[in-house]
Amino acid sequence: MVLVPDLLITGGDVVTMNTRREVLLGGAVAIQGDTIAAAGATGELRARWPGVPELDATGCVVTPGMVNAHQHLTGDPLARACIPDDITSDEAIFQWSVPLHRAHRPQDEELSALLACVENLRNGVTTVVEAGTVAHPGRVAAAMLRAGVRGTVGTWGWDVEGVPHSAPAGEVLDRLRAVVDAYPAGGLVEGRVTLVGHGLASAGLLAGAADLARETGAGLTMHMSPGPADAEHYLRTTGRRPLLHLADLGVLGPHLLLAHAVWLDDTEVDALVGSGTAVAYCPWAYLRLGQGVTRAGRHAEILTRGGRIALGCDAGNAGDAADILRAAALAVGLAKDTAMDPAAIGAPEALEMATIGGAEAIGMAGRIGSVEPGKLADLVVHDATGPQWSPRGDVAQQLVWSTDGRSVRDVFVGGRQVVRGGRCVTVDERALRAEVTQASADLLSRAGIAVRHHWPHVWSN
Repeated sequence: MVLVPDLLITGGDVVTMNTRREVLLGGAVAIQGDTIAAAGATGELRARWPGVPELDATGCVVTPGMVNAHQHLTGDPLARACIPDDITSDEAIFQWSVPLHRAHRPQDEELSALLACVENLRNGVTTVVEAGTVAHPGRVAAAMLRAGVRGTVGTWGWDVEGVPHSAPAGEVLDRLRAVVDAYPAGGLVEGRVTLVGHGLASAGLLAGAADLARETGAGLTMHMSPGPADAEHYLRTTGRRPLLHLADLGVLGPHLLLAHAVWLDDTEVDALVGSGTAVAYCPWAYLRLGQGVTRAGRHAEILTRGGRIALGCDAGNAGDAADILRAAALAVGLAKDTAMDPAAIGAPEALEMATIGGAEAIGMAGRIGSVEPGKLADLVVHDATGPQWSPRGDVAQQLVWSTDGRSVRDVFVGGRQVVRGGRCVTVDERALRAEVTQASADLLSRAGIAVRHHWPHVWSN
């Protein structure tokens, strides 16, 4: 039986991100069910499937959906722009994030995740790796499914002494397995083995999580070395730097997506690249928190040595905007400036990290990351009629340097349209905004946090 597509996206310039990195000028994409049936010339696909409904993308650029490899969906979204930007990372965590998470109710986690998912979708992000600070993963997964975003979900847990809510390693591993079992591979939302990382896991928990990730194929993600504190901790407690300790335990490998990895020495970079471990690089977070990425970051070197790098937006009060194009521009700008070399990685590499490279780093390149027949129909239509697109030049440069998520017009995830005309159509955004406003005030009150404004706020009516 010959399958007829459900929709043709026609007339746009299709940035395929296939192995040849072809851009199909005036091209079209055929969607059948949740899959890309074909990509080619508009006239050719129209002739092949006459009468199929069309979405006119004339004057637009069509790309694969963006991959956000490290995004906290809970906690910060309901306290957007409340955590001061003039405090240390430790102050932000222990004076704000910990009290916020402690005060979170299950419904707050779902609402927070829904808000973050809508923001990601509106900025062209179709796949999100949740960073793991989730007490109620089922509620977060429900929000992801409601919004229609693809992604992974995990839950937190640690087993070190003297930390509140610590649990034995076996109990934490059982909790991690339960999430992976509840959301198996192949669904819109998949379970992922997720640890907080840093110094919050014993050797047994680290090794057990890696074994679970390899056994289930779910992958493992955790935080490490956004600043110098992790290296100081591991040198003090194990006599080895963090990634060498992980290597000794058998934790490094293609199954691991390591968030941050900023403060690494030569031996750690060698271990990272040699093991095939992937990194979720969140450059805006390090700049906002003053963690020293311009002094210590080596992500461009890792990439050019064949390392696996994806981009992330981190937490709402660290990365601030869930916009991977914005992160992509910063990532390559930092690479050029810190090396004082304009020939360092540029727009092509940035777009690769945002799409096919990011998909490879999170273990999904066989399904997403490029516009090719057989892959899932995760697609973004960028409105290229604005002044930032005129005149039209190199499409990679314009996507990375000239624009950001604000140019996104339409978004499809698995063939389902989730953004139309710049608005999320799976969620009532006006009702969401009202609900979030009330929930934020309630959450801050329960957490005992008073918001400090830099300037006096005066009612004008």
